[in-house]
Amino acid sequence: MSMSKYRNRRVTVDGIAFDSMGEAAYWNQLCLMERSGLIAGLERQVPFVLVEGEVGPDGRKLRPVKYVADFVYVDPDGRHVVDFKGVKTAVYRLKKRLMWHVHGIEIEEV
Repeated sequence: MSMSKYRNRRVTVDGIAFDSMGEAAYWNQLCLMERSGLIAGLERQVPFVLVEGEVGPDGRKLRPVKYVADFVYVDPDGRHVVDFKGVKTAVYRLKKRLMWHVHGIEIEEV
């Protein structure tokens, strides 16, 4: 198996594909927390629309701009949107800022 440009190895655990071993391990940890009742509503790969799709000035249809959270869950402190982050690219930093601006959500990085 070849490495990605960010040197992570994709892995499949219990039929679920993850971008890295670390992300898979974190998912397993969150699953245990949900089963023990510490968190609820655990989801992965949750999309958030940052900019709605529209028709551009040249008449072409422009797709919406989305951010896809690695994990979302609820605990006694509220809703958590989590990104298992290795490399903080410029695109990620922009989307993180738009999440705060558009949705009022601060992305937690693990």
